[in-house]
Amino acid sequence: MVDGLMPERRGVMLVLSSPSGAGKTTIAREVLSRDDKISMSVSATTRLKRPGEVSGVDYHFIDKTEFNIKRNQQEFLESAKVFDNYYGTPAEPVMTKLAKGTDILFDIDWQGTQQLVEKAPDDVVSVFILPPSHGELERRLSRRARDTSEEVARRMSKASSELSHYAEYDYIIVNNILGESVVQVMSILTAERLKRRRAVGMSDFVKRLCEDG
Repeated sequence: MVDGLMPERRGVMLVLSSPSGAGKTTIAREVLSRDDKISMSVSATTRLKRPGEVSGVDYHFIDKTEFNIKRNQQEFLESAKVFDNYYGTPAEPVMTKLAKGTDILFDIDWQGTQQLVEKAPDDVVSVFILPPSHGELERRLSRRARDTSEEVARRMSKASSELSHYAEYDYIIVNNILGESVVQVMSILTAERLKRRRAVGMSDFVKRLCEDG
């Protein structure tokens, strides 16, 4: 520390993607509960609100007309259609938080990840979560009370397509034991926070170190 000042850091966009049921949402919740320096990106969506969800906390729930207006006005960093519903990440709050050094966690699919990488390649750190087996993925989906058997079948049929995009990601985690997977994600986040390119105030910090010496 020099004169009580540490170098400033730009925030990280930490992206978690996986087929439905592989565990990305559970991992995301665990990371958020253990680290107060990262916040969840709140997406806009046209899907109906589920029991217990809070508008503005879980999602910004809007209709398709409003969604299309915002998308046409380039207000989303990324947007995608998933299972007949539309999702999009509002750009302004994300870029403001990154500039202030706040990290942001994204629970999005491969389509959204591609768009984020196109628009902000230096800010994105992408992690793909794999299930330990096909059978375990189906069991996890079947245990979710909110999904019907038809919904489980539809999500399983889409899993192969989603899995084919794993090679586009920076890191791969096989989510066999939840606790271990969470630790691995947090290790990735710690390392990425220390990347030299994110230390926007490092030049001045080192300069002061040299001057004080």
